[in-house]
Amino acid sequence: MQIGMAGLGRMGMNMATRLLRRGHEVVAYNRTATKVDEIVKEGAKGARSLQELVGKLTPPRFVWLMLPAGKTVDDHIESLRGVLQKGDTIIDGGNSMYKDDLRRSEALKADGINYLDAGVSGGIWGLEVGYCQMIGGDREVFKRLEPAIAALAPKDGYMYCGPSGAGHFVKMIHNGIEYGMLQAYGEGFAIMKASPYSESLEFSKVAHLWNQGSVVRSWLLELAEDAFAKDPDLTKIKGYVEDSGEGRWTILQAIESSVSAPVLALSLFERFRSREEDSFSDKLIAALRNEFGGHAVKKEEGES
Repeated sequence: MQIGMAGLGRMGMNMATRLLRRGHEVVAYNRTATKVDEIVKEGAKGARSLQELVGKLTPPRFVWLMLPAGKTVDDHIESLRGVLQKGDTIIDGGNSMYKDDLRRSEALKADGINYLDAGVSGGIWGLEVGYCQMIGGDREVFKRLEPAIAALAPKDGYMYCGPSGAGHFVKMIHNGIEYGMLQAYGEGFAIMKASPYSESLEFSKVAHLWNQGSVVRSWLLELAEDAFAKDPDLTKIKGYVEDSGEGRWTILQAIESSVSAPVLALSLFERFRSREEDSFSDKLIAALRNEFGGHAVKKEEGES
C-alpha cells in the first residue's frame, strides 16, 4: 500500500526503509532535505513540503507522522488539515500524550479526517527486528492500514488497543515499566560493582549468564552484555540519565487512577537525581538507553 511518512529521524527513516523493503510505496518528507534525499536512494518518492507529499498520494491517503511530541505534531497536523480531504488519515507514531490524541481526533472529525495513534517500540533495532506497535482509533481505519502495520512489525508484534488514545496510553505504560526495569538492572550491577567480588566479576559475562534461562533474562540484559563488552567499567559514559516524558505521564496517570506505583515513581525520581551525581547504576542505564534506542549519552571529559 501507499504511505506518506513525515519525519525521518532515527525511527522514521528506518520505518520508511522497512516499508520499502517489504514492497510498500513510501512518499517521504522531512524539514531537512538531505534526509529526503537519503530515503529516495532507498526507493521512496521525495517531497519538499507537506503539500507536495499529499499531492503525491492517492486518496484515501495515509500520512504517518514520526515527530517529537507536542507542538511539532500539532503544527504538522494543522498544516495537513489544509490539504488533506475527507476520508484521509493521519497517524501519529511518536510518543504523544494520549490525552492529546483525544483532542486531535475530535478536531479532525470536523473535517472528516481520520486519526490513529500508534505507540511504536523498537528503537534503532526496529529496521531489522521489527517494531512493536500499539494502535488506537477507529477499528475500521486500523484495518485499512493493517498491511503497513504488519509489514513494520515482527510476528505477533502489533495490537489494536481500542478507541482514540488507547495506543499511546499502552505505550506510555510500556515506557513507565521500562524505567523500572532499567533502574533494577542499574542498581543490581552497582551493588556487584561495590562488592568484594568486583575484581573477579566480568559484568558482560554476568549479563550473558543471566540470559541463559534465568528468570531475569531479557533483551535489555543482552544490550547490557554489549555495553559492558565495549566499556567494562563504563568509564566513557557519564551517569546522567535523561527522561523523555512518558515516565512522568505514567506516574501522573497512577495518581489520577489512585494506583500505587512506587517502583515506577522512584525510578523517575532517580533519573532526576542522576543529574546531580555520577553513579555506576546511572552509567549502565544511560548505556542501555543508547544501545536500544540510540539515545544520546553524555561523555566524560576527555572522551570522544
